[in-house]
Amino acid sequence: MKSYKFDGGMGRRGFGIGPGGISPFIKWIVVANVIVFIFQNIYPQMTYALGLAPKQFFSDFPNKLYQPFTYMFLHGGLGHIFFNMFALWMFGTEVEFTWGSKRFARFYFLAGIAGAILSLIVRSSQIAPIIGASAAIYGVLVAYWVMFPERYLYIYFLLPIKVKWAIPGIMVLGFLFGGANIAHFAHLGGAVFGFLYMKANWRWFRFGDKLKKYKYGRQTTKLEKNRQRAEEIMKRVDEILDKINEVGIENISKEDRKFLEEASSRLAGKKINEQG
Repeated sequence: MKSYKFDGGMGRRGFGIGPGGISPFIKWIVVANVIVFIFQNIYPQMTYALGLAPKQFFSDFPNKLYQPFTYMFLHGGLGHIFFNMFALWMFGTEVEFTWGSKRFARFYFLAGIAGAILSLIVRSSQIAPIIGASAAIYGVLVAYWVMFPERYLYIYFLLPIKVKWAIPGIMVLGFLFGGANIAHFAHLGGAVFGFLYMKANWRWFRFGDKLKKYKYGRQTTKLEKNRQRAEEIMKRVDEILDKINEVGIENISKEDRKFLEEASSRLAGKKINEQG
């Protein structure tokens, strides 16, 4: 349970349980995970076929390249899937509403794959399959931690702790007391990816702003030069037209005639481009 100190983009203020309604991508992920979980219990061999088994992954390479993706749809029991999906809803909903579903989906899957990659590197000889969406969810937790550090989480509905302290605490406690069967390196990979993504994302936004300003400056300079050039052409045209009024078109120089023809062609071409 958490307390809302400000409007999180869904029109809610004050005290409430969770973020409210479920966001589109998270709804899809929850449904997909539940369906896979049902089939996984009907066909237990799915765990070994679709879970990430590092030793098998390398020995059968590249035949198991799908495992770093499919492993995050499998779970080891009802409690495992419930708490993973509950955490995804609790912390991921506002992130998705803030970013948009496409960007959030890309982030979610990349965090899960990052957890798989770190597990493959560190646990290359492991035979038992790694399963669960926890790596992706750890990435989501880090994103929420960076975005909403001053929010309050009510631990066990009683103890208010700010997000900036609560989420690191949850991760540390999970590492210390999670047990031997927990894929800690998958969690770590997802969390590290989430942190790097958020920090790099800020720098890329700043770089993007500078790039936009640079492009805008160049375009403005180009437009100004074109405007000055057009003014110079029209000034020369006016001078030639005044000369024609005085002496007649047959008495102007070849240079003036050529300039009028070029100016006429250029202006006609500009009008055609504007109409197109």
